[in-house]
Amino acid sequence: MELAQILEHTLLKPNVTADEIKQLCTDAIAHSFVAVCVPPYYVALAARKLDDTPIKVVTVVGFPMGYEATQVKVEQVKQSIEQGVDEVDMVVNIAAIKDGNWSYVSNDIRSVTMAAHIKGKQIKVIFETGILTQEEILRLCDICNDIKVDYVKTSTGVNASGVTIDTIVCLKENLNGIKLKASGGIKTKAFAQQLMEAGVSRIGTSAALAIINE
Repeated sequence: MELAQILEHTLLKPNVTADEIKQLCTDAIAHSFVAVCVPPYYVALAARKLDDTPIKVVTVVGFPMGYEATQVKVEQVKQSIEQGVDEVDMVVNIAAIKDGNWSYVSNDIRSVTMAAHIKGKQIKVIFETGILTQEEILRLCDICNDIKVDYVKTSTGVNASGVTIDTIVCLKENLNGIKLKASGGIKTKAFAQQLMEAGVSRIGTSAALAIINE
């Protein structure tokens, strides 16, 4: 598989402009990236720019902290779908995890997943592995296996250290048929290829152009 086929060309900085999103989409078309990942505000713009192309539009929910109320996340999903999104990357409620409120965490993931699946869209659940314990990661894997989410994503790239190969190995060993998206600190072609070889199905990075042009 070509590396471009799993790269999500990502631009989630807070001061991103419409012109930058348009260029992001143009670059994605030129290099045949699998998807662009954009802020919710720009979903409609990206969907228009990528209409009649196979490139998917991805956005984020509860980004980057994850502690919004579940209903807020659900409404974010619904609005993004109305605007043309294909896939949603949702941050788990890290505060609820640290509080040990696993019933809330499970309901949060289930509610958002249902909102996406009922409209035929895919959901990626962002763990933020860099600030979770091994026990918390394994508990989240069990929840995601039960709910049957589409992907688990390693991190936002905002709150903690980035993805490691060890993290990917751990997740693969504990997820049942759920695909992996690696994100956070992926800046070189060599590391991206290592992640691909480790079994990830997607790589989210703001350095997609630099990686593909190495």
